[in-house]
Amino acid sequence: MKYLPIPIAMLQIGQPLPVTVWSTSGQLLLKKGNPILSEQHRDRLAEHKASTTYEDGMAWQRAYERMVYTALRDGVSVDEIARMGMPTEIKEADFVVAKQISGGWSDLQEVLRGILYQGGLAINPLSRLAGIEKKALSLLQDDVDDSLFCLFQMLADSQIGYSATHALLCASICHLTAKKLGMSDAHAQLLFAAAMTMNIGMARDQDSMALQNNAPTDWQRELIRDHPRISVEILQSFGVDDEAQLDIVRWHHGDPDGQALEHTAPSRRVLHMADVFVAKMAARKTRAAVSPVGAVKDMVLGAEGDNLGVGSAMAQAVGFYPPGTYLRLNNGCTAVSIRRGQRANTPWVIPIVDKDGMPLARYAPLDTSKPENQIAAPLNCESVKVAVSLDKVRRTRERLPRLDAK
Repeated sequence: MKYLPIPIAMLQIGQPLPVTVWSTSGQLLLKKGNPILSEQHRDRLAEHKASTTYEDGMAWQRAYERMVYTALRDGVSVDEIARMGMPTEIKEADFVVAKQISGGWSDLQEVLRGILYQGGLAINPLSRLAGIEKKALSLLQDDVDDSLFCLFQMLADSQIGYSATHALLCASICHLTAKKLGMSDAHAQLLFAAAMTMNIGMARDQDSMALQNNAPTDWQRELIRDHPRISVEILQSFGVDDEAQLDIVRWHHGDPDGQALEHTAPSRRVLHMADVFVAKMAARKTRAAVSPVGAVKDMVLGAEGDNLGVGSAMAQAVGFYPPGTYLRLNNGCTAVSIRRGQRANTPWVIPIVDKDGMPLARYAPLDTSKPENQIAAPLNCESVKVAVSLDKVRRTRERLPRLDAK
């Protein structure tokens, strides 16, 4: 059997241990639930190279990381955290190992769509969700512009399933906004996890409503109002017991009793605004998509206090013309944004249709901060009929100068 050493120095005398302690040769030293009785007892365990099974050891480590994560999120000082011992409880969720997921955003979207559709009947959902989150955050860290480009392009294709794309895009925007607001990594990760599953209580119906030709029925409106509660219940059935995460999901549509958004927790405001921002940019059979600029204006105009700060941070994080969205240049060309610029309103773009309406096969990047490349207007995705090659966009983006280059 494979054993892991126990951090003896971090164990508190008199506190029960959540694992069984073994020597490296397999000799039982201390049963689970029993405490270390004294310093001498601790020393004897150290002499025998106290260990535990690999599975229990990794779960205990995840329990410790969760404890530190929660403490950081709650504002506990680093000095206080350093004095904490190992936790005395291992929760079921600590035994969850993130499922390895390969591929890009479309692969993540497909896996997430399956979980959201299955809802409370999903098999091993926590390990799969953890795998999606781990891979998604890795993709974001590797290349934010490429990630936004893929997600906004996917948002324009409702046939692949709107709910999962909406969830991943909201999660990514929340993560980037949290960083702009100076939130901790713990808060940013919390928002990502909440955004991925906030609509699990209505995912199938959300996709149906995205494609239907009529406005939501009374029953559908009731589901829209009630789905945050349903989502929380499903997450609890999975074993999610992080009250902060459940709280954000529960109130991501605001307080049904009428509590003003500005009086709610910052994390709730970030997710609520990202949810509305993305929803406005998705086309429906009953209405056209709002352009990114229009969605940003709706988010910022009239906002006050903390809401204005969140809206401004979100606009800065994704830009007025996020990668993957469309616009018309002053010269009449239709272009697609491929990278955020030095300012929110000056992205790098690629013209894809000339002023006469002819598709352009050669991808030539333009810096819209230059007078000759200025933007005339944003365009809704449904008004653009030309397919964009992701591979060509990536090759083109690789040739662009670094943003910090002079």
